[in-house]
Amino acid sequence: MPTQDPRRTGGEPTPERDRELMQQALECARQAYDAGEVPVGAVLVDEHGAVLVRAANAPIASHDPTAHAEIVALRAAGAKRGNYRLPATTMYVTLEPCAMCVGALIHARVARLVFAATDPKTGACGSVFDLTATRELNHRIEVTRDVLADESGALLRKFFAERR
Repeated sequence: MPTQDPRRTGGEPTPERDRELMQQALECARQAYDAGEVPVGAVLVDEHGAVLVRAANAPIASHDPTAHAEIVALRAAGAKRGNYRLPATTMYVTLEPCAMCVGALIHARVARLVFAATDPKTGACGSVFDLTATRELNHRIEVTRDVLADESGALLRKFFAERR
């Protein structure tokens, strides 16, 4: 019988742990909302389940179209680790990533992606197309969908309703 690695703070992925970490990503999304940004948040955890970084969407404030929550998190984690490769990590994000973000996750060698709400306009994990399943790319990402999708979707709908 295998023993659990005592360094693991999060253990193997479970639905409960996924929801807990997605709640943290939702808190980041609320911070983006409060700042007037599209409410998307991300949390990146290491191979032991420990949180490396948390990030919120920031393209408006940073004047940077690439400052999606996922990219902000990858940049911070790369700087923290001193390496752009982030193997064995898991990204939690409140909205299905776009093509740019999936591309960055692939280049960073993120092992697993967990997202909340689907994005029928720009989602690149199955909604518009699926870069995570493309055999031609040199890295595959395990994907878990719809974790706290209702909560994330409600926050996004509220944000856009206020602006219409």
